[in-house]
Amino acid sequence: MEPVKVGEVFTISDETTEEQEVEVLAKVTLEETDYVVVSFLEDLKGVKEAEEANEEEIDIFFLKIDENGELAAVETDEEFDKVSEAFDGILGEDVEA
Repeated sequence: MEPVKVGEVFTISDETTEEQEVEVLAKVTLEETDYVVVSFLEDLKGVKEAEEANEEEIDIFFLKIDENGELAAVETDEEFDKVSEAFDGILGEDVEA
């Protein structure tokens, strides 16, 4: 798999195998592991409308890029907290997933 880049759009499947398009909003490397924060493309398209209504929240998700370049879930609360803190610094605001 090619390296994941900020701004890249790709399709993921949830536990019900429903496919959703997501966009990579940021990427960070922690302890030699790459992580990305993504949001549903449909939600991002509605951000402009939400900003006009003073509702700027979107759902974001953290994913880890494994040694094979595949996307995987963040598995532990400790790992989630570490990644959340790193992205908070990058994005400059409180990050909730």
